Amino acid sequence: MARLIELSRVIEPGMITDPRLPAPAVRDVWTRRASAAHYAPGVSFQIAAIDLPQNTGTYLDAPFHRHDGAPGVWDTPIERVAHLPGVRVDVRGLGRGGRRAIEPADFAQADIRGAAVLFWTGFDALWDEPAYRANEHPFISSEAARTLVERGAALAGLDAINADDTADGARPAHTILLGAGVCIVENLVNLGALPERGFRFTAAPVRAKGLGSFPVRAFAVAE
Repeated sequence: MARLIELSRVIEPGMITDPRLPAPAVRDVWTRRASAAHYAPGVSFQIAAIDLPQNTGTYLDAPFHRHDGAPGVWDTPIERVAHLPGVRVDVRGLGRGGRRAIEPADFAQADIRGAAVLFWTGFDALWDEPAYRANEHPFISSEAARTLVERGAALAGLDAINADDTADGARPAHTILLGAGVCIVENLVNLGALPERGFRFTAAPVRAKGLGSFPVRAFAVAE
C-alpha cells in the first residue's frame, strides 16, 4: 500500500515566513450570511480572498523568479514539479554554529538524475524560533548547485528558509539552479518521515501568470 506523506506548512493569517515580507491576510468576499440570500433556504457558501506574498509557507521557485523571460509557475512543465522520483539527503549535522553549506560530498553517493533532491536539515523544527530566520540555516553552496545541475537533478528542496545564504546578495544557488531550469522548494516540513529513496514527490503551484514563485501543497507518495 502506498503512503501519502504531507510535506508542506499550513498558511495561516498573520504567519511570518520571511520577516521582510508582509503576512498573509484572509478576508470575506461573501460571508455565509450574505451568500445565503442567493440560494435555497439553508444553503450558504464560504467565499473569501487571501492576500499574501508569493513566498509564503512552503513554496516553489520557478526559473522566472530569478531570470527574466524564463518559465514561471504558469508555464513550467508539470513533469518538472510533479510525481518526480525522490531522494532524501540527511544533512542534519549542519547549521547553528557549525558548517552551514551543503556541499557535493553530502550527496556524492546518491543517484539523483531526474530526481527531486530533498535536503533534510531538521531546521523545520525551529520554525517558531528566531534562529529559523536569523541566517543560521543550512544552504546549498554554489558548488553543490552546479553539481546538482551537472548530475541531472530535476528539482532541489530543503526544510529551511532559503536555498542560499541570505547574507550573500549574489544568491548563487538560485542563480545556478533556476538558470538551468531546476526548480527550488523552500520551507518543507516532515522530511524525516521520508525514506531515503522509493518515493515520488510533488510540489505543484497554482498556474498564476506573471509569478515566479507560489505556495504549494508539497507531498510524497511512498511505497
